[in-house]
Amino acid sequence: MLRVLIALALTCLLQPAFADERAQTQQQLDATRQDITELKKLLGKLQEEKSGVQKDLKGTETEMGKLEKQVDALQKEMKKSESELQRLDTEKKKLQSARTEQQQLIATQARAAYQNGRQEYLKLLLNQQDPEKFARTLTYYDYLSQARLEQLKNFNETLRQLANVEQDIALQQAQLLVQKSSLDSQRDELEKVRKERQQVLAKLNSDVKARDQKLQAREQDQADLSKVLKTIEETLARQAREAEEARQKALIAQQEAEKKRLREAQADATDAPRKPARSTPGALVSSAGETFGGPFGSTRGKLPWPVDGRLLARFGESRGDDARAKWDGVMISASAGSQVHAVHGGRVVFADWLRGAGLLVILDHGNGYLSLYGHNQTLLKSAGDVVKAGESISTVGNSGGQDTPALYFAIRQQGHPSDPAQWCRAQG
Repeated sequence: MLRVLIALALTCLLQPAFADERAQTQQQLDATRQDITELKKLLGKLQEEKSGVQKDLKGTETEMGKLEKQVDALQKEMKKSESELQRLDTEKKKLQSARTEQQQLIATQARAAYQNGRQEYLKLLLNQQDPEKFARTLTYYDYLSQARLEQLKNFNETLRQLANVEQDIALQQAQLLVQKSSLDSQRDELEKVRKERQQVLAKLNSDVKARDQKLQAREQDQADLSKVLKTIEETLARQAREAEEARQKALIAQQEAEKKRLREAQADATDAPRKPARSTPGALVSSAGETFGGPFGSTRGKLPWPVDGRLLARFGESRGDDARAKWDGVMISASAGSQVHAVHGGRVVFADWLRGAGLLVILDHGNGYLSLYGHNQTLLKSAGDVVKAGESISTVGNSGGQDTPALYFAIRQQGHPSDPAQWCRAQG
């Protein structure tokens, strides 16, 4: 019978530990599910952003293709223009050669005219002995004058054509240079944009890949935690069955012992003095639900703060750039290594590292009240320890990815966040 009672007592004592472990596992499972939900939302945003960047990249590369086509057409036009320039250059050289010949001929005629002056013509006019010769000579001089005038006219026309050709060549070259420079500039700019788009796309691909891997890890964590939770639930159910069986056996044994005691008492009543009654074994009790340090619910506005410091974030304020994420506790700035004190008596139900909270201590104050202390540097208590109000439970740190030392402090009431400022004494 003693063995049965011991087994029953051990079972009752172990049940709260398993219940605490189950509660901790459930919290971790809920946190993991929340992380997975947030990651899926983030992945959706990344996919949308990736699609937008890919759309921009498509537009840029399409424009690049059109520009390359324009550049190719321009290069063909430039080849034609170069051929035209070569033709104009050849014509220019011919005109320059004709100009040189005309200049030489005109110079020769000018020298001859200068040397003869007007003497031959005057002699012809004064000597009229031979009328026929006079007429022929006069006609010769007229032809000569017309020839000179025609040569001068042709020379002037050659100069004009040469000037026009040179002007056309210069204008066409200038236009082609401007167009080529403009298109080269546009192509360089678009190439720069395309490289930037490709870099952004590569970063997004990298982010998506990293988020996918992180999501897979979170889902694996969730599966593992689900297995642990299932194991705990099965263990608790088995222990409950065993405890009930042990209780029934103990009850039967107790009844049998009571009957035996009554028979012995009746047998001895006539033969011997009355013996003192034996004490009945006391009922077993469980520490589950026990309140340490008085009821927590009556301490509203009277609790001390867990550490001296400055509030960095208040309950309900937005966390970072995302307005949807709110603080469910407070952040208190304090020097690294500062002692963190329990604001009320309780039992440690969690003392370990938790993603997002770093080294975390959770105290159970009974009746559904919990207090949380996160981002610690050192944990001074372990799960199962009973602590008094004001007792040191950890030291301030920056675990969990924080940049500066600070304490995360939160209070839960029946599973819901409650503003610590409503529970702790107002600061002067």
